[in-house]
Amino acid sequence: MSAARVGEAPGRRELLGLAAGLCLGRPALAQPQATPTPALLRVGPKQAVRSLASAAQQARDGMVIEVEAGDYVADVASWGRNDLSLRAVGGRVRLIANGAVAQGKGIFVISGQRVSIEGFDFIGATAPDTNGAGIRFERGSLHLRDCSFADCEMGLLTNNDPAAELEIENSEFSRAARRANGRPAHLLYAGAIARLSVSGCYFHHGRSGHLLKSRAAVNHILYNRLSDELGGTASYELEFPDGGRAVVIGNLIQQSAMTENAHLISIGAEGYKHADNELWLAHNTLVDNRPREGVYLRVAPGRVRVRAVNNLLVGGGRFSADADWDVRNNPAVDWDAFVLAARENYALKPDSALRGKAVDPGPGPQGFASLRPLRQYQHPRHSVALAGPALHPGALQQP
Repeated sequence: MSAARVGEAPGRRELLGLAAGLCLGRPALAQPQATPTPALLRVGPKQAVRSLASAAQQARDGMVIEVEAGDYVADVASWGRNDLSLRAVGGRVRLIANGAVAQGKGIFVISGQRVSIEGFDFIGATAPDTNGAGIRFERGSLHLRDCSFADCEMGLLTNNDPAAELEIENSEFSRAARRANGRPAHLLYAGAIARLSVSGCYFHHGRSGHLLKSRAAVNHILYNRLSDELGGTASYELEFPDGGRAVVIGNLIQQSAMTENAHLISIGAEGYKHADNELWLAHNTLVDNRPREGVYLRVAPGRVRVRAVNNLLVGGGRFSADADWDVRNNPAVDWDAFVLAARENYALKPDSALRGKAVDPGPGPQGFASLRPLRQYQHPRHSVALAGPALHPGALQQP
């Protein structure tokens, strides 16, 4: 018997099936609902929508925006919708500012929840106030993957929204631009937001400003390379000026010989402004190329907890630990301890006496059952899972 047509009473078989289900204590099974396909908007020279600026005006919540590879010059946009996904298709999407700026702030201005961007390069951002950013992140939540920022007054700059969250993975920040007012240019500057997560990223060649500066309440800095390198003149490589909770695991952090600040890492320099102020520093390789007076870690006095374990200290810098810190197994070594330090290969030599000498770093804060790394940075701008437990001090565990 065929199914009842619209407007007809159900047939005998349908009624019997329903009754059987009720007798067995089971409700009648509902038909599965198909998951709606997100609306798709294609952008490119041969598409109906040819620019990012037009796409931003037409965007709606939940939309997928696929952008054809190529150079988009002076094509700036503000994105205020939620659940947007912007993807490069067929190669890199290069956004070259060429003097254009959205809202006087950057190439992209983001203010939506759950926005993701993948495969975009942000190049040459400038603004009248000299804070021109590749991305100005105003509020909401933003996830970047496989993006790059180069020659910008500020690579990525956030607002001070205490609810905002920013996650960046496998991306590159480089060649900070010279700002017309002479102020420092930061490659990544997170304001007083809720959370910052950075993993598998490559920061290099700063100018006066920091490679990474964050005022976030919670910071997860995992498996990155922050290396100012030849010609770089960055200040701090990594700074948390307001304190907060900072988990720093498995990073190669290197200051150049021309650095404008003696310190590689700093916390609390402008006072502790968060309820929780903690620095968890484990399995990092810290390289001081400064000719003299380098300092691996600066911790301002105040209500802060510090644990530093299984870090390698390379060069002539100082590591002065406070009596209240939990500091264990942070050996100082010279450049000849590594496979090829001159080429930034900081893997311990196969016959190194330090191999296998990592100690149990213990548990970390919430979300970290252990401070042992699970991955390691792989150049360029990537990370890979470790084949086994981390056994050696420092960031690099396997070739």
